[in-house]
Amino acid sequence: MNDTMKSSVFVPAHITGFFTIEDHYIDLKKGSLGAGFLINKGVKTTIEYCNHLEINISQGNDLIIKEILKIFEVKSPLRITQDIQLPIGAGFGTSAASALSLSLALNEFLNLGYSIETCGQIAHKVEISLGGGLGDVIAQTGKGLVLRTLPGAPGIGEIKSFNEDVYVACKSFGDISTNNIITNPNYKKIISENGKDYVDLFRKDSSLDNFLKFSYEFSKKTNLITNEVKSMIDYIDSSCDILGSSMAMLGNTLFTFSKNKEDLEKLKIDWTYVGKLNNKGIIYD
Repeated sequence: MNDTMKSSVFVPAHITGFFTIEDHYIDLKKGSLGAGFLINKGVKTTIEYCNHLEINISQGNDLIIKEILKIFEVKSPLRITQDIQLPIGAGFGTSAASALSLSLALNEFLNLGYSIETCGQIAHKVEISLGGGLGDVIAQTGKGLVLRTLPGAPGIGEIKSFNEDVYVACKSFGDISTNNIITNPNYKKIISENGKDYVDLFRKDSSLDNFLKFSYEFSKKTNLITNEVKSMIDYIDSSCDILGSSMAMLGNTLFTFSKNKEDLEKLKIDWTYVGKLNNKGIIYD
């Protein structure tokens, strides 16, 4: 290694449509079942040598970075730069992408030889300890549309990926505290009961249409859907021929799918994201 060497890893954002909450006393087995999808924005972490430890992030705080550095027992003076390309706390899985991209980048830069599962387990543990999402890390190791069939961290939980050639648009109206919902006993019960039904149905027929239909039904049955998202879905449904829409779990964010970009642009919405579904997954630069 020399002073000019750098490692960059991009981890795509993950948006959940419906899910269950699966508690366990072992953090690596704690998680969720459910279905979601990946998009072409997310978090890119770049690491290079520096004469002191320097942390640069485009938004949010550096708590996740510090936790990951502690676990990796990093002693080298490094410059860590994170480009967080989407709003935090809005259902894009940015904290999981931050933890996973940093773990993978450190592993590559320091030649540690860990597997993607080991890096994913470190990221998952940090996510759980900081009250982030339950299933984003393992889903972000997949591609396209992702079904979580067994809860837990990578290497313990299980996922199935489905490639779909479609456009996705997202409009964020702000954040929702994930931790306040997933630790609330009433929400936990209603989420897991409804989520399990839709996971079982989706396993039998994992079509894009079913994903969109089940996501919207789940958002209404759990009463998690916000007024902003609901009224925008009503507007989209009344004015355009799109495939379907729902709310990101958990964030005050609408997502909608379409066969072509023009239909999304015709809506004249100031989208937070518009682009293809991400069928590539993690990218090493």
